[in-house]
Amino acid sequence: MRETTTQDVRTHDQVADRGPALGMPTGVGERPERRDAGEAGEIWQHRATLMAEAREHRGLGWRRVATAVVAITSLVGFPAPAPAAGPAAASAAAPVPVLDWQACTDLRQSGFDCATARVPLDYGDPQGATIELAVVRHPATDPANRLGTLFFNPGGPGGPGTLQLPQWLDFFPATLRARFDIMSWDPRGIGASTAVQCFTTADEEQQFFAEFPGGFPVSGAEQRAWIRGFARYGRRCGERNGHLLAYVSTVDTAKDLDLLRQAVGDQQLDYLGTSYGTFLGATFANLFPDKVRAMVLDGSVDPVAWTNGGDDDAFLSTSLRLGSDKGSAKTLDAFLTLCGQASTAQCAFSAGSAVATEAKWTALLRRLREHPVTIDNPPRRFTYAALVATIGGDIGMLDFKADWAKDAEGLQTLWTRPEPSTLPSARDPAPAGGPGSDGEFAVLCAETSNPRHPDVYPALAALAYARAGDVGPAWVWRIDEPCASWPATAAHRYAGPWNRPTANPVLVIGNTFDPYTPYEGAVAMAHELARARLLTVDGYGHTALLNPSTCAYDHVTRYVIDGTLPPPGTVCQQDQQPFTTGP
Repeated sequence: MRETTTQDVRTHDQVADRGPALGMPTGVGERPERRDAGEAGEIWQHRATLMAEAREHRGLGWRRVATAVVAITSLVGFPAPAPAAGPAAASAAAPVPVLDWQACTDLRQSGFDCATARVPLDYGDPQGATIELAVVRHPATDPANRLGTLFFNPGGPGGPGTLQLPQWLDFFPATLRARFDIMSWDPRGIGASTAVQCFTTADEEQQFFAEFPGGFPVSGAEQRAWIRGFARYGRRCGERNGHLLAYVSTVDTAKDLDLLRQAVGDQQLDYLGTSYGTFLGATFANLFPDKVRAMVLDGSVDPVAWTNGGDDDAFLSTSLRLGSDKGSAKTLDAFLTLCGQASTAQCAFSAGSAVATEAKWTALLRRLREHPVTIDNPPRRFTYAALVATIGGDIGMLDFKADWAKDAEGLQTLWTRPEPSTLPSARDPAPAGGPGSDGEFAVLCAETSNPRHPDVYPALAALAYARAGDVGPAWVWRIDEPCASWPATAAHRYAGPWNRPTANPVLVIGNTFDPYTPYEGAVAMAHELARARLLTVDGYGHTALLNPSTCAYDHVTRYVIDGTLPPPGTVCQQDQQPFTTGP
């Protein structure tokens, strides 16, 4: 759809309008463009603001947070990161896996080929023990004009690519599906690969988490029970998984990706990563800069925030450093504003104006604090915390802009409280945990820096509430607090530098209203990488891939096919605005 070039949204480009032809080495004497000092200052100012907000909220108990962190991290903080094994040496020493492709038998993977790759458990000992990676590919639909393999990581961490690629294949531009085999995998520790498993059965897992409050803890008693519960969870995971927990880091997965690239015979990597997959892409680009042919990072995280700049003494938890709480609050505010501007036929939860609809949301939360609502068959009980985590927290109802109208119907169902009723697009309002969460925590907790004393987290949650409203604490409790008692530290971590010049430029994409990886993360990612171009999508939802923009898709296609970058400052619009049938 429509695109504009504007200075209203500041961009960060370290390359000329078009980089060298893909697959070709950087020209002799070529230099990246000089970074603008003002732009760099804005990024550091954004990071400094997060710290300043923390210090300003002493009345919320932040003084206790600072004191606890200073006193505790020297005793129980993460040990210093182990140096990652040299990428070239590790790849040369590790055997390239042989992929025996067969038609997938799972109906959810219809039309895909499946294979299993064996890779080293520890790249520090590449000839030692091995683990398995489950791999899928969708063959190019125009094999006569096939260009290679486009690798895809859906994020998470913990996203099972062998299931999510088949789910999301139709979102990929048709030209890319024609010219490339599109391939994904379950990263180590995840899904059908050698997986981190903290429970013997799904029933055992469900029974364990049934004791937790739905959504996230609110009262002091709930918070204490939550902390005790995740301490037990950490011990359980450590006992059941042992040494595997130290070898599921992003560095390990980046080296797996390089072996998979070699296994399909590609000289350089073509890659599309969304959400956490952007951090994986940035890690690969700096471990193997000469192996980058085309790399699209969509819904980017700030790599410095993710790694805490390499500092193990964390003042803020990971979600707060990334600003995910503020991104969720910003997107929820947009949801309520646009809903209020629409008719009830377009947005069932509308109260006739933006102000009235926001008031209706506040009233619904207040009502659920006092009187939880049970809906659906089988019944589901929605408390205040369950609803906040479901629609405004990390569970994901704001992911897909196309589903916002259904989400509004769900809110209206809770507002009117008929029995029985349905909540069309709601996730199960459960506490943190569930299928896939073991691997997510294994990656996140072992390689990111979080305060290691559980008593810090009530104050962190109070800070998140102060700066992001009701949705803020869900991030602290559901994503970060389990890391306080996680039993392992990654053997190999990468915390920069992030500016190693790649063979070809990287395309970074950010939605202006992304609820989980805020736009500021894309700006920071484009700035940190040595050769990157930022493409802005003025729109809503998590990632451009899952919230279609023909304009953005066209730029991605041209870039991946022949290396043509969008002009500096390009801003794309989405194909459809929320609660409408058009742009």
